[in-house]
Amino acid sequence: MDESIEQPVIFYDGVCGLCNRFVDFVISRDPQARFRFAPLQGATAAAMLPARDTENIRSVVVVHRGQVLRHSSAIVKVFREMGGLWAVLGCLLWLIPRPLRNFGYRIVASQRYRLFGQKETCRLPTPDERTRFLN
Repeated sequence: MDESIEQPVIFYDGVCGLCNRFVDFVISRDPQARFRFAPLQGATAAAMLPARDTENIRSVVVVHRGQVLRHSSAIVKVFREMGGLWAVLGCLLWLIPRPLRNFGYRIVASQRYRLFGQKETCRLPTPDERTRFLN
């Protein structure tokens, strides 16, 4: 795992409509550019994550300071790192037992293509976003 990346890296399913909306959501609320982003289908994910995360693309994965968080724990981490009211939401979500949080996460993950669509290719960053995206 590449420890040289200081910011949290959010790995997402690059062809998932919901995942791309989540990336847009975080970018629009992160003017300090605290987060980096990489599709689970990309070279960065292959280099930084175990094969199980890149082969079974059903989870957002967050890597920060050597810690790998999956499923609902990854979402909670993002909210907490965003600060402000989002951090409060992250803390409240953290109070829900992980099996229950992950159950809800798995339900949404299993229906995400049907509900939010699936793209042919991974999201391309705008010129302003390029420095935040890893391949």
